[in-house]
Amino acid sequence: MPKVQMTTLGYIETRESYLMLHRVKKEQDVNEGKWIGIGGKFEYGESPEECMIREAKEETGLAVTSMKFRGILTFICDKQDPEYICLYTIDGFSGQLKECDEGELLWVPKDEIFGLNLWEGDRIFFRSASEGCSLFLSETLLRRRSASGSCFKWRKRACENSESVI
Repeated sequence: MPKVQMTTLGYIETRESYLMLHRVKKEQDVNEGKWIGIGGKFEYGESPEECMIREAKEETGLAVTSMKFRGILTFICDKQDPEYICLYTIDGFSGQLKECDEGELLWVPKDEIFGLNLWEGDRIFFRSASEGCSLFLSETLLRRRSASGSCFKWRKRACENSESVI
């Protein structure tokens, strides 16, 4: 029986920009060359919120003061264990940005986000967020990778409203 992974994914934002992580430093990285948010795997006993706050501090040096739960991504792939990703936007933070050992951090203007090398799921989230979607739910089924690298097959997607977590 496959083991289920629980992870977080967060997008730190200002009114004009998102803090994006360009994955160029890790070896054998499935995200190599992609621009992604921050986040990672839960540690034993952590809540989703605690995991997101810890990962933000570890990867960026910033302390989260306000974030919103934006949804759950269900990621099922024939190449890895199923993954449930708790998705957040972080709109309050303090501290100094530090160097990240997983890639390069860069503030990217929101109107330039679609020019980046993003995963298709991130494109769908950013498009939904720009359309006012506050709660993003999706179920992704991945089969074999095609030659182009595109393997997303969206089974469900929904948008609703949500409240601030902290």
